[in-house]
Amino acid sequence: MPEMPSLARIDADLLHGLMEKVSEFGSTGDGGVDRPVLTDAHKAARDWFRSELTARGYTVLVDAIGNLFGRIDLAGPDAPLVMIGSHLDSQPRGGRFDGAYGVMAALAAIESFRKGGGTPRCNYVIADWMNEEGARFQPSLLGSSVFAGLVDLDWALARRDRDGKSVGEELVRTGYKGTDPAPRPDLYLEIHIEGDARMETAGARIAPFLRHWGALKVRIEVTGEQNHTGPTPMEDRKDAVLGAAHIIAEIRRLADIAEDTLYTSVARVDISPNSPNIVPGKAVLFCELRAPEPAMLEWSEASLRAALPELAAKAATRAEIVSIDRRPAGKFDPRLARLTERVADDFGLPRMQLDTIGGHDAVAVNAILPSLVFAVPSVGGVIHRNDEYTSPEDLAAGGDVLTDMVRRIDRAGGDLDLALGANA
Repeated sequence: MPEMPSLARIDADLLHGLMEKVSEFGSTGDGGVDRPVLTDAHKAARDWFRSELTARGYTVLVDAIGNLFGRIDLAGPDAPLVMIGSHLDSQPRGGRFDGAYGVMAALAAIESFRKGGGTPRCNYVIADWMNEEGARFQPSLLGSSVFAGLVDLDWALARRDRDGKSVGEELVRTGYKGTDPAPRPDLYLEIHIEGDARMETAGARIAPFLRHWGALKVRIEVTGEQNHTGPTPMEDRKDAVLGAAHIIAEIRRLADIAEDTLYTSVARVDISPNSPNIVPGKAVLFCELRAPEPAMLEWSEASLRAALPELAAKAATRAEIVSIDRRPAGKFDPRLARLTERVADDFGLPRMQLDTIGGHDAVAVNAILPSLVFAVPSVGGVIHRNDEYTSPEDLAAGGDVLTDMVRRIDRAGGDLDLALGANA
């Protein structure tokens, strides 16, 4: 290969402008966004982004699960296809960088690479995955999981929110029930904010995720008996929320007594009928068990199952696990991780290696093709909150690394081993 040209940088002004614009959709006025999947705010953001892609010469594709793709062929029909992306949906009252940064950086990086001259050897596609967050419809990573063949399309379309609306119905309502075949790339890149303070503490500015933790998303129904909170004798009450409370405490205890690393949570409880004057007849718990090792997830599931009958009985209730969504632990492509580190070094950016505990669409895509997520720091480690913040300088630094990775991968014709060559 000929001698390496100067490092490719992202157009920081373009990236900043895109980030400012996308943050308007669902803005909460306090720095955050409220843009859950397939809401009007999410539709507005996608409509705007779709128009940006079209104006810049990308072919817009929408598949049957509502994933939005912008494809641009720069090197002919038989060239390798590089996919870069993330998601535009947010958590309720979430942050404006989570997900959106990855999509905006993808567009800015490809546009910056296009302006760099030379003859491209790869084609490119930007992905805006549907329902990464899993806030409105469960499970998370829904669009990318259908793309990767990990879940069935019809099953995914049938998922319903609290109001009984299905994914399929809301895709039609928002205009994102597509019919286009999804692109089939040769590799996938995603950039994200960290969501922890480890990078900030270490002074690192770039961090490839080497592994993704496994997770169990467990839904538990606790059934009691609806009754009046006034005259019903205490000894006669079958309080579903009290039964749920015992289970919630046990799920936290599992993390405390685990011999290895285990993170647990119960972050949503749906109570029926949810009236202050009624002993609740049902409570549905949305539980998460996360660990880097399969054995720990197996232990936590078995321990929870064994404890449920006695915990529920403390409140004269019954408890049943009604569903478990399983996400296995795994490793991202080590060549992409090394390439990230090499580019960071060439830019003089301090770096470190991390695992990702939270899910990303790259976790699903990684099941079928070489994939990687790498991170830039989030101030204070804040994520999923209105004050989530990453400085423009760190956003641009991550964008520089992404852009030069694109250049090196393109120069190698999509061959990751060749891209790692000394002159790549």
